[in-house]
Amino acid sequence: MLVYGKNVARDLIKKNKNIRKIIIQDNFDDKEIISLIEKNKFNVETKSKKEIDNLCSGLHQGIILDIPDYQYSELDDLLNEEIIVILDHLEDPHNLGAIIRTCEAAGIKGVIIPKDRQVGVNATVMKTSVGTLDNVNVAVVSNIVNAIEKLKKNGFWIVGTALENSTDYREINYDGKIALVIGNEGAGISALVSKKCDFLAKIPMYGQTNSLNASVAAGIMIYEIIRNRK
Repeated sequence: MLVYGKNVARDLIKKNKNIRKIIIQDNFDDKEIISLIEKNKFNVETKSKKEIDNLCSGLHQGIILDIPDYQYSELDDLLNEEIIVILDHLEDPHNLGAIIRTCEAAGIKGVIIPKDRQVGVNATVMKTSVGTLDNVNVAVVSNIVNAIEKLKKNGFWIVGTALENSTDYREINYDGKIALVIGNEGAGISALVSKKCDFLAKIPMYGQTNSLNASVAAGIMIYEIIRNRK
């Protein structure tokens, strides 16, 4: 996997991760990163801006790291957690990265995503999550409904987010083990997943907007769950 950008590069180099190769632009001048590279004696290639532009489509800031692909967890690895976030077919890697970052900030260590029709952990997610993936386990499941059934058998209450036939998110009791479901950016959570939820929560809208960005909604819900449990 190729990841890029100064922040994620600095974090991975500081942690002395398994970095196969570092590619830097010929005029790269970040003294801290250069010093870290020299200290750790990584394999480095120097290329022109045009050559680096051809390697990635995002804002690379003159540095690319070639690292092993992200290693996903299994659902069973998350069953002892108190709070888990389930993502129902998110498509935007920025949303996935932002949600992972929020989970880490909130002390949540488990995220579940489906295998198909869902963005996975890629370079954009790595950059957006800014080094927090080390503290959050992302598990891939073949079927979200089946995963929810297993979570229920292991004592989880399932809370989905929905605009209709739902309860104000502040009026729900979040005691016990909670699995929070955040839906697709456009379609929300699927009908099958919705039927499996024990509670459907809505975040009231007071302006002209009738919905929130998935990562924003996740942040509000996550911190309400934590606040409610104290």
